[in-house]
Amino acid sequence: MTTPLATLEKTATAPPPAEPPPRVVPARRAGQWAAATVVLVLLGLGLLSVVRNKAFQWDVVAEYFTSASVLRGLGLTLWLTALVMALGFVLGTLLAVLRLSFNPVLRAVSWGYVWFFRSTPILVQLLFWFNIGALYPTVLGVHTVNLLGPVSVAVIGLTLHEAAYAAEVVRGGILSVDRGQIEAAQSLGLGRWRRLTRIVLPQAMRAIVPPAGNMLIGTLKGTSIVSVIAVQDLLYSTQLVYHRTYEVIPLLLVATLWYVAVTSVLSLGQHYVERYYARGTAGAR
Repeated sequence: MTTPLATLEKTATAPPPAEPPPRVVPARRAGQWAAATVVLVLLGLGLLSVVRNKAFQWDVVAEYFTSASVLRGLGLTLWLTALVMALGFVLGTLLAVLRLSFNPVLRAVSWGYVWFFRSTPILVQLLFWFNIGALYPTVLGVHTVNLLGPVSVAVIGLTLHEAAYAAEVVRGGILSVDRGQIEAAQSLGLGRWRRLTRIVLPQAMRAIVPPAGNMLIGTLKGTSIVSVIAVQDLLYSTQLVYHRTYEVIPLLLVATLWYVAVTSVLSLGQHYVERYYARGTAGAR
């Protein structure tokens, strides 16, 4: 039988009843929702005006969007972009390695190359290479005019230009690798080339891929500048059509839509490549 004293002691030591958790009320962001509504309305009105404006001539856009001449220009643009990026990063990687060399002459040559080609507009470089015959009429007994056609000039000019930027991208990626990794590779007796290819570059790719993806997209759009030297890329192909039909706006829209489509695909690919090289890190998702 429980005594009154035991009952009082049990009551005194019992924990107080738990209080219900406080109710969390989300902050009201009326201003943000109002601003979002205004933006959506303006976007809708702009899209509606584009769709309903007959001056855009969407029927002409649909007619030429997959025409043979436009697709040939698109193919040349994609080929030129891929070739320039591949050659540019090969040369850029070499320049980055030279820039990080202990040899002061090699460092100076690499720095001078990057400085010069980043300081000169790409249009000036293309026009210079296009008129190289004025300086060197013949090379190895071959007339320069026959040796360097418009496409060759475009490849040379764009590659030399892109290599300067690729060199800085690769150099930044190499410098992002922890010094301890290189010292550990040295302690294992790995040579300089194996350290670069097996240890440094794989880890540097995480820092190289994002700016390299931006360079790829920039190169894709930048190839449109080769139209000034009569290379029949995507833009030049549409220009040939509207010079004949005088339908300038719809043909420019054709080029714009193709650039947007290809850029979107490249951006999606860049996302997955970045995620692949970022696996195992806190920022991977």
